[in-house]
Amino acid sequence: MLGQEVVYDRVPYFYTDQFDLGMEFSGDTRGYDQVVIRGEELEFIAYWLREGRVIAGMNVNVWDVVDDIQRLIRSGGPLPPQD
Repeated sequence: MLGQEVVYDRVPYFYTDQFDLGMEFSGDTRGYDQVVIRGEELEFIAYWLREGRVIAGMNVNVWDVVDDIQRLIRSGGPLPPQD
């Protein structure tokens, strides 16, 4: 292990559960220039973008999407069209 080059590419992550609300946040919003929200009321995903590329995401009462959000952040790609 020592002397080998390693890449630490974990995306910053935070979660909380408060009564009827669960939230997971991934990424870093510094330098964002746009926020896109998909969903409504207390079930939505918010994406922070910089120059059209996803830099952070937060899912509220939407589950099993953290891996997808983090994959988007790591790829440096744009937000895909909504289904």
